[in-house]
Amino acid sequence: MAQITAQMVKELRESTGAGMMDCKAALSETGGEMDAAQDWLRKKGLSKAAKKSGRVAAEGLIGITVRGPKAVVVELNSETDFVARNDLFQGLVKMAANVAFDVGTDVEAIKGAKVGSITVGEAINDTIAKIGENMSLRRAAVVEVSKGVIGSYIHNAVSEGLGKIGVLVGLESTGNVDELTALGRQLAMHVASSNPLALDASGVSPEIVKREKDVLADKFRQQGKPEAMIEKIVENGLKTFYKEQTFLEQPFIFDDSGKKSVAQAVKEAEGKVGGPIKIVGFVRYGLGEGIEKQEADFAAEVAAAAGQS
Repeated sequence: MAQITAQMVKELRESTGAGMMDCKAALSETGGEMDAAQDWLRKKGLSKAAKKSGRVAAEGLIGITVRGPKAVVVELNSETDFVARNDLFQGLVKMAANVAFDVGTDVEAIKGAKVGSITVGEAINDTIAKIGENMSLRRAAVVEVSKGVIGSYIHNAVSEGLGKIGVLVGLESTGNVDELTALGRQLAMHVASSNPLALDASGVSPEIVKREKDVLADKFRQQGKPEAMIEKIVENGLKTFYKEQTFLEQPFIFDDSGKKSVAQAVKEAEGKVGGPIKIVGFVRYGLGEGIEKQEADFAAEVAAAAGQS
């Protein structure tokens, strides 16, 4: 059997665009024959998938899996919204979420995990070849409590556990599970709507706090406020910022008066639940957030969905 060198893997990768491990496997399967290895990758759909990998994938679906006191959320991207309605793609997102529940949130570990006879990564590449669009498993996160429930919510759901925004909220409590579940869903809906930066002030990154302080200080300097007053005014401004941007301090969207914070609403719910409640964390995934999207007209999207691009 021919020795597979790093140079051979590099050459095959450059000619096909396939992943390093896939190239190594192709060369091993074909005894180091370059042309045969290229054909092997094409038959597996890996070369075709690689050719599409440069196209921006900012659509797709968020998927969540909740099992008792633990839940995961994943984001699997595609190029167009049409694919999100495809049963094959939806099944792929559910597969990724279920695997993430077992193997953790490292994307490469999820893609390398086997489901039956193939890995998640291979399943993604097979789906790329069948549908004709670039796809990418972008990220995954977990929320877990030792005792209590995970509140969950999917916005713009296309089927159970799949949609455009996915939220998980961890509620640590020994109280009534049904009451906790109902509260957890409301809290998850609040996060979907209000998109807090962090659970509380301590969770806001120092970079964001500094930027907010600088903005406030410059604003008041331009208003002619004396430097001796600016520091105190900025600190008051930060309190307002935290009320607007942190989960526990935001006005609870289910309080009609608009005066009750999330923390106050949770405290009041303890009587109904029958025990103390602590929100241990939350995750909110909005589809495609942070991805620079390319503008495309409707006709181009249709062509892409039909595999004509």
